[in-house]
This record gives sequence, structure tokens and C-alpha cells, in this order.
Amino acid sequence: MRLFSPLIINDMTKMKIAIVDDHKILRNGLKILLQSMENTEVVIEASNGKEFIEQLQQTVPDLVIIDINMPVMSGDEAVRIARKMLPDLKFIVLSMNNEAQYFKEMNDLGVDGYIIKESDYDELEHAIETVMKGGKYFSQELLLNMVNNRSANSNIKLTDREQQVLNYLCRGFSANEIAEKLFISPRTVEKHRSDLLLRTATPNSVSLVVFAIKNGIVKI
Repeated sequence: MRLFSPLIINDMTKMKIAIVDDHKILRNGLKILLQSMENTEVVIEASNGKEFIEQLQQTVPDLVIIDINMPVMSGDEAVRIARKMLPDLKFIVLSMNNEAQYFKEMNDLGVDGYIIKESDYDELEHAIETVMKGGKYFSQELLLNMVNNRSANSNIKLTDREQQVLNYLCRGFSANEIAEKLFISPRTVEKHRSDLLLRTATPNSVSLVVFAIKNGIVKI
């Protein structure tokens, strides 16, 4: 079994992680893997959303890795409640479901990452790194399925705000720079970017830019 390579988020403090899943074996396995990383510690373990919310009132993690289909309180409900308590808390959904509609629902919740449980440890590590640096990460398997199932003649209609964000992305502006220009938050920019990735079935920002220019959505 491959252990994680060193992941340094902050030189002075450890990254605090919560694991929320109703399968104890999976929680234990994740805990071992995550704590093999440098500067990380698991501070919350919960078997459902209710337990997580209760513990969240006492301990605040930096990142939550959460399943959605759980008894007592589902993961999506827990995310909604936690977002009201701590708007900047980061979430990576770990799910068995790789259907586009299910993914869209999670994206609408504003989660920072979405990983299929069948993904390997390298992808989970990459997702954590990306999210903790302020980015978004979505399962490559899911996005590839969406690309393969996309109609070549799909007509994509964007909202005015999506068009504005896409125009700036194609010109190389960062999320923070776009936020300043449009007078919105960087998180809102990332949400629009995630929506654009989903609607165009592109796996990353580079592919999104290429798609937009190739299909005449943006003219440079």
C-alpha cells in the first residue's frame, strides 16, 4: 500500500480533518492514510451527519471528507447545516455515485471536491492538495464519463454571469482577479467555474478554455 507523500499546507500548524462516513472500516482506513501525511491530524470521526454537526460545535476542522448516503442525517443535509455555521469550511464528498445529475446536486451545494470511492489514493491526495490551496477538484472518472456521453452538437447556453467569468478565464485571470472585477467573492467565481466544467463536460480550466474558444463561445 502506498503511503502519501508529504503534504505541507501550513508550516506551523497541522491541517485538521474530519471524516464522516457510516462505514467504520472505511473511516479507519482513511484515518491511517491521512495521518501518514505530514502536518495532518484527524480531529473528527462521525458515522452520520448528526454526529458530525454535534462534534462540529466543539471542534472546527479545516477540511471535511464526507459521504452523502448515511443514516440519521445525510451528508448533503449536514453540509447545508455546517455551511451556515462555518461558511468557509471546505468539503470533499467521497461517494459511490458517479452519475452526472448526482454530481450536479453536490456541486450546487458548493462542495469543494467530489471523489468516487473507487478512486486511487493518488487522486484523493491530489484532491486534498487542490482544495486546501483554494481550488476545486472533481473526480476524473466522473468528468471522463461526462465527456464520453456528451453530444458533439450540444448547444450550451450560458447566463450573463457565466459568460463574464468564462471570458476572464479565457484571458488568464485568476479567481481572485475575476472576483475583484465582477464585485463578487472568489468562492462565487469558483462556483461558476465548477458549473461551467459540469455543463461543458471538461475536466479542468485548460480544457474549458480550449472548448470555449474552439466552439466560438469566447472570441480572443
